[in-house]
Amino acid sequence: MTQSHLNLEPSELAYVPFVSVDNMMRNVRAIGVEKALRGIAKYIEQDFLRWESFDKKPRIPAHAPQGVIELMPTSDGKTFGFKYVNGHPENIRDGLQTVTGFGVLSDLRTGYPVLFTEMTILTALRTAANSALAAKYLAPKNSHTMAIIGNGAQSDFQCLAFKELLGITDIRAYDIDSSASIRLARNLADSGLNVTICKTPEDAIEGAQIITTVTADKRYATILTDNMVGSGVHINAIGGDCPGKTELHKDILLRSDIFVEYPEQTRIEGELQQLADDHPVTELWQVYAGKALGRTSEDQITLFDSVGFAIEDFAALRYVHDLLPLTGHFEKLDLLADPDDPRDLYGMLLRSASADDKAA
Repeated sequence: MTQSHLNLEPSELAYVPFVSVDNMMRNVRAIGVEKALRGIAKYIEQDFLRWESFDKKPRIPAHAPQGVIELMPTSDGKTFGFKYVNGHPENIRDGLQTVTGFGVLSDLRTGYPVLFTEMTILTALRTAANSALAAKYLAPKNSHTMAIIGNGAQSDFQCLAFKELLGITDIRAYDIDSSASIRLARNLADSGLNVTICKTPEDAIEGAQIITTVTADKRYATILTDNMVGSGVHINAIGGDCPGKTELHKDILLRSDIFVEYPEQTRIEGELQQLADDHPVTELWQVYAGKALGRTSEDQITLFDSVGFAIEDFAALRYVHDLLPLTGHFEKLDLLADPDDPRDLYGMLLRSASADDKAA
C-alpha cells in the first residue's frame, strides 16, 4: 500500500466505514500481525517525512486521580484525524483495559467522516511500530537482544515489532508480577523469539542492546537507576506518558542523547519532565529526513522518550482505511443524516415517522 489522500465519491457519503474490535482483529489476522506492524511503521515514516505539512498541538487532556482521557487531533490540510484515548492504570484491578480508544478520519473538503474505528488494538500496534521505527535509526547495529521491563498488554506487540523491523531474536522479560512474564512467554512461544523470564530488572538488561520500559503505574518511578545502564545501549522508554509518570532516573537522561516526537508535548508528559525546559533534544522527524543525526557512535546512549503523538495515530488510521478495500472487514455505519434536500432535515424526520407507521 502507498500513501493516499482520502476522498469518497458523493454516492458513498451516506455511510461511514466502521471497524469494530472484531473486525479489527479480522483485518490484522488477514494480513498477519508482523506485516501489519511493518505497514503501520511505513505509514508513520511517510507522515513524519511530511511533518511540516501537519497542524500540530499537544493532546487535550482531562485528568482525574484514577487516570486521564485525551483527545489527539491533527490535520495535513486535506484530511483531519483524531483519537479518543484513556489511560487508567488501576483498571487492571477490575479486569478492565488500562488503555482504550477509538478514532476518526474526515475529509476536510466536506467535513464528512471517512473512517470510524476502534483504536485499542490499533494503538497497541501503532505504539509498537513507532518504537521499532525509531530504533531502526537509534539502536546499535546488529542488535539481537532486547530487555523488556513491564510485561503487560503492550509488551507482546513491542517484541514482535522489534523482531520484524530490527531482527531481534532474544527477549529478556521482567515484570513485578511474574505471571505477566509467563503470559508473555506463552503468547510468543511460536513467534520465533527466544524469551527468557528474569527475576530482576538488572538480570533483564544483562547483555541487551535495547532496553524497553513499558510499565503502567501512574507515578514517578525509577525502573532503571543510573548504575544499571552502561554505554552503547538504546532505551525505548514508553511507559512515562502523562504528567506525574516517569520510569527512568534523571541521571540516565543526563547521559543520553534524547529523541522525541513533539517537544512541546514530551516536556509535559515524558521523561523530560525531570529536566530543564531548555534541555536539548532531537526531533525524530528530523532524523528520518536526514536533517539531524541519530546514533553516531558505539558508546552513545540513545533514548527515545516516547509519549505518543497524533500524527502516528493519523498514519495508523490511514493504514486501516487503505487496508479495508483489500480485506472487506468493516461495517457500513448509518452515522450521517442524508435528506433528499440538505435544507430539509426536519422533513426527513417526518418521513421517517411515516415510514415507521406503515411498517407497523
